[in-house]
Amino acid sequence: MTPRRTLLASGIAAALAAAFRYAQAQPGPRPAATPLDALPPPGSPLPSGFEPARTGRGKPARWEVAADDAAEGRRAMEQAEADPTDVRYPLLIWRGLAAADVDVSVRFKAVSGRNDQAAGLAVRLTDADNYLVVRANALEDNVRLYRVVRGDRQQIGGASAKVSSGEWHSLALHAVGPRLAVSFDGKPLFAVEDRTFPGPGRVALWTKADSVTRFSNLRITPLP
Repeated sequence: MTPRRTLLASGIAAALAAAFRYAQAQPGPRPAATPLDALPPPGSPLPSGFEPARTGRGKPARWEVAADDAAEGRRAMEQAEADPTDVRYPLLIWRGLAAADVDVSVRFKAVSGRNDQAAGLAVRLTDADNYLVVRANALEDNVRLYRVVRGDRQQIGGASAKVSSGEWHSLALHAVGPRLAVSFDGKPLFAVEDRTFPGPGRVALWTKADSVTRFSNLRITPLP
């Protein structure tokens, strides 16, 4: 090898080594939180770290552990209050972390509901009236993304999808800066941009009106 080629090869090797060291020094994703794993037996109090809340009007949310053979550990978190008030959005807030950029996913099953059969994930929640939420609805066969501002729900994205009642599905939201990407049953569905809530907030489970919905396998991964 000529001296020039030797020098060039050494330069490339040095650059690659420097890039590798830089990549190693960058912070990676923190471990995922899985707060619905290892739920207590049905009839137990809510696990530590969860706080029930509600957007809108109507009866308070009633979150409880339900037996379900198809759920993680054969137990699921269920919103069991079937109050049909239309502007009633039960929340179960996870107080374990707050993040702006986050990957969240959950399995859900729409059990019943005459007016609604909805399941959702809220992110960047600062309180029960301000957050982003993606939800699937088994009566409408669609997935929609909303911002909730001072209790007012405003749609910012959506797509049709087959959401079967009584069956388990998965719902996921990837939020980085203004970009919000939604997946359903493991497949990308749509993506939008919204700058309403740029700062960190909590993650919450969400339902609507008389939806009786079960949740399992909640995964929350803060992103660097």
